Amino acid sequence: MTMKLLRLFLGVIVPPLGVFLTVGFSTTLLINILLTFLGWFPGSIHAIWVIMKYQENMDEVV
Repeated sequence: MTMKLLRLFLGVIVPPLGVFLTVGFSTTLLINILLTFLGWFPGSIHAIWVIMKYQENMDEVV
């Protein structure tokens, strides 16, 4: 639970870092970097979505 909150916090403050801690180096990270260059807000929204979706998928597996 603490790690999820940390990833969400970083996803808002530094979106690519939050995505990297969640999915690692992938196309999702590259998309987030591009969105963050276009503006902080789109990058943050995408990061929050990725982090929440990843957590949702992990909850389904367990």
